[in-house]
Amino acid sequence: MASDDNGLRERIRSDIPHSARVWNAWLGGKDNYPVDRELADAVSAAYPQIVEIAQASRAFQARAVRHLTSLGVRQFLDVGTGLPVANSTHEVAQAAIPDARIVYVDNDPIVLVHAAALLTSSPEGRTAYVDADLSDVDTVVDEATETLDLSEPVAVLLLSTLGHLTPAEGIKVVQRYMARMPSGSHLVLCDTVKTPETLAAQEAYDSGDNPPYLVREPDEITACAEGLELLDPGFGSIAHWRPTEDAPTPVDQWGLVARKP
Repeated sequence: MASDDNGLRERIRSDIPHSARVWNAWLGGKDNYPVDRELADAVSAAYPQIVEIAQASRAFQARAVRHLTSLGVRQFLDVGTGLPVANSTHEVAQAAIPDARIVYVDNDPIVLVHAAALLTSSPEGRTAYVDADLSDVDTVVDEATETLDLSEPVAVLLLSTLGHLTPAEGIKVVQRYMARMPSGSHLVLCDTVKTPETLAAQEAYDSGDNPPYLVREPDEITACAEGLELLDPGFGSIAHWRPTEDAPTPVDQWGLVARKP
């Protein structure tokens, strides 16, 4: 983890929106600038469900991590983690398994500035942060091995992240991550599926001076898990993946949890 805080702050642009800060605004956080809130408002005006999707994605993450710890998984690689929020991966995992190990990955300087909040840990466990692009798989995994033991299963989390890549690139990146993981590892994956409404949201998001975020056909998400074994209840709206409430409202973010044989 880099330690030059001044250098990091010089990399932060407050004049153009950034995906991590826009997402933070949808979650009701305070780690964003006016330009981020303007874009967040523009997207939510075009597609009001986006706020529900942001909240549903965080809830899905917590449920998936909690379920995996019940299966004995004690190592997590959270790629594209975004800004710290309640019930982050290490909080959920270490509440169940105190010696769980978690590595967060992001290349946004504002996330790295806030990494101290992510790097808290139970006394028995460990957390770490890798400053790298999600597509630089070998760098991410190689640095993660300073904390994670790849002779034991690892859960790889890629949540609401792949839209920064084309669908073809995203499939290759996820498959490369899972190729580096040992048998018994898991993939936790979700992203926004393509509908007329989400395409309108994509267009509104692209109106900001930032890289586009590309929504997916369902099979462009499931292709990422080719060769893996889907855990029940399979692939679908993340609101319906092991919900804690009766009759949850579906959202246009679909996901899965799958095991590497």
